[in-house]
Amino acid sequence: QVQLVESGGGLVQPGGSLRLSCAASGILFRINTVGWYRQAPGNQRELVATISSDGSTNYAASVKGRFTISRDNAKSTVYLQMNSLKPEDTAVYYCRARSPRGFNYWGQGTQVTVSS
Repeated sequence: QVQLVESGGGLVQPGGSLRLSCAASGILFRINTVGWYRQAPGNQRELVATISSDGSTNYAASVKGRFTISRDNAKSTVYLQMNSLKPEDTAVYYCRARSPRGFNYWGQGTQVTVSS
């Protein structure tokens, strides 16, 4: 059974930082591309950042320079370090793992709220 469990969300003031974690089980984590997506109320789910099995990364323009994605294959965990947070970063953040065969697995999401 595949499970992706996110943690680290919460309430933070503008300009603050948060670190999200996503622990995976039931998959061969090191061969998967993993990433973070987010969905704000009334909006479609959008890509935030991805990291492939070889470590190459991809970021949405809106977070480039502020967010950093990383992975620890030994712990089957992907991280998202979020700095200089803005109110428009408020959303539910989801972790996704994509296998080489194209299967997608999603976590349950973690709420991030940026507000003073």
